[in-house]
Amino acid sequence: MREIVLGTAGHVDHGKTSFIRALTGIETDRLKEEIKRGITIELGFAYLDLPCGHRLGIVDVPGHERFVKTMVSGVSGIDILAFIIAADEGIMPQTIEHFEICRLMGIRQGVVIITKKDLVDPDWLEMVTEEVAEFCAGSFLEGAPIIPVSSTTGEGIELVLATIDGIVRKHDFHEVFGPFRLSVDRVFAMKGFGAVVTGTSISGRTILGEDLRIYPTDKVAKIRGIQVHSQAVNEVEAGHRTAINLQGVDVADIERGMVLAPPGALQANYMLDCQFIYLASNPKPLKHRARVRVHLGTAEIIGRVSLLDRDELEAGSEAAIQLLLEETASVWPGDRYVIRSYSPLATIGGGMVLGNVSPRKRKRLQEKDREYNRQIMPILKDGTIEEKVLFLLKESGELGLTADDLAIRLGLFGKHLKKALNDPISTKKIVVVDSASQRYVSVEVAEKMKGMLVSHLTGYHRSNPLQTGIVKEELRTGLGRKVDPKVFQYCLNELLRKGVAVQEESLVRMAGHQVALKADEEQLRRDLDAWYRSKGLSTPTIKETMDHFGEYPPQLVKEVLDLLVRDGQLFKVSESLYYTKELIEPLIASVLQHMEKHGEIDAPSFKELTGLTRKFSIPILEYLDRVKITMRIGDKRILRKKS
Repeated sequence: MREIVLGTAGHVDHGKTSFIRALTGIETDRLKEEIKRGITIELGFAYLDLPCGHRLGIVDVPGHERFVKTMVSGVSGIDILAFIIAADEGIMPQTIEHFEICRLMGIRQGVVIITKKDLVDPDWLEMVTEEVAEFCAGSFLEGAPIIPVSSTTGEGIELVLATIDGIVRKHDFHEVFGPFRLSVDRVFAMKGFGAVVTGTSISGRTILGEDLRIYPTDKVAKIRGIQVHSQAVNEVEAGHRTAINLQGVDVADIERGMVLAPPGALQANYMLDCQFIYLASNPKPLKHRARVRVHLGTAEIIGRVSLLDRDELEAGSEAAIQLLLEETASVWPGDRYVIRSYSPLATIGGGMVLGNVSPRKRKRLQEKDREYNRQIMPILKDGTIEEKVLFLLKESGELGLTADDLAIRLGLFGKHLKKALNDPISTKKIVVVDSASQRYVSVEVAEKMKGMLVSHLTGYHRSNPLQTGIVKEELRTGLGRKVDPKVFQYCLNELLRKGVAVQEESLVRMAGHQVALKADEEQLRRDLDAWYRSKGLSTPTIKETMDHFGEYPPQLVKEVLDLLVRDGQLFKVSESLYYTKELIEPLIASVLQHMEKHGEIDAPSFKELTGLTRKFSIPILEYLDRVKITMRIGDKRILRKKS
């Protein structure tokens, strides 16, 4: 069963660690410095077996302002918040900052714990309780239980246990679908075992022996061992506090902030489309391209905020942004993030990742670009899966997207993705251009591509009236853009199927196109045919032909020659030599008769048989090799097959 994770938050020295010790009997501070200084520096972990039979994973976060980075990484995977406020001090700076971080991270439920009850009198406790209730009003903690406790005497701890048990009993234990993901918050070496990483499993499940990629690197490691709450297990699923022993990598290859997931489950990117909330507590507007610290999972990445529809953002406002990161991030849409100012350090906002694989740096200078950005963000944030699919395919254009591409961009995998694609495919809003790779394009893109093909073919025929058609690959590359070959082939097949275009071997033409010669071109065709007939086997070279017909443009002469070759009136023996059908066919027949009689032929024999000089005999022999009538062995040729 998916484990529920309880996480703490609150000001430094408000008793978070002492509260967990009183609740579970487990000491979460493990570092010598933590014990010496009496404050939490690194994340601490515990667990609690509830009366309902469910085991609760617990994450203790540091409260000091210097360790907010660590605090953010700790709350990124929690389901229930234990919001800690000391009775003797009440709401303090990190109380407010931690509260805002939890709100930005999308935490939806929790319980407020007022610690150090034993240090204040009842009137003071009542005042603090009222202050806390007022502070939580209008937030995700409005109406949450507020329980005063003493971690020293144990007073109130049983009520906390019962309250959390009640919340867990009502909790929706749906499995977080998709591939396994774990955001690394700690990495160390264990003698005899190698690299060990810890973190909270975000989604999916994994088992011993499976391969995991260490994103954003390309390194892949095999799972050698798994522990959940210090107990060895064969399998782990979403929500569990997990330690994984990896085989095939060194500790130096991994660091906090990296993500473990199966190969192909994520894609590292420098640009993320996001919904952003700029906190009302900020003293001044946020300017476009402000340099910030972005907290994603357990990673902190320096980047800039690109405001997509304005030049500055007022405090308390929400906007569409694109995060331009200095290092790659590996996330899914729906993941939460927090932004802190670059200097001085302060939490200024955060929100939700909407697009994890931005196709490009988004334009924002012109009003039409800003308006486009205003329109697309609601689709990415609140649109249906179908609307998101159509948008992503529209932005991918002629390249299209595979099912694997869509899975990463949507954070939706396997049967869930297949189900989401059924309707738009059946209603022909998207088309499958290649069933093997499951590549899709939107129907608008496909229709546009077909129109471009028709336009290009029509233009080619207009510019090259003597050409039967255009080579297929030349047609694709001539579109002047990066077009996926599968998308191109699908659109071409549609035109062929509907009889709009015709393909003959490698040439493609419009169905109605025919080579029509003008009067002077027809005269040139007849003159060329007569010219080659008159020369017999001692045929003229292409240069001699061009010189003879010098009154015509050389390109026209070449095109009419090509037409005669396509019509079978001339045979192109080499780049320089052409022969009429009436001359070359009897010559080939005589060569075949000679070879059937003698079994072979060489250059001297060919010269003796035909009376041709080396200038003509060698190109003809090479032509016979090229059209696979003969095969050269040393200085001789033999028949490939009986004529």
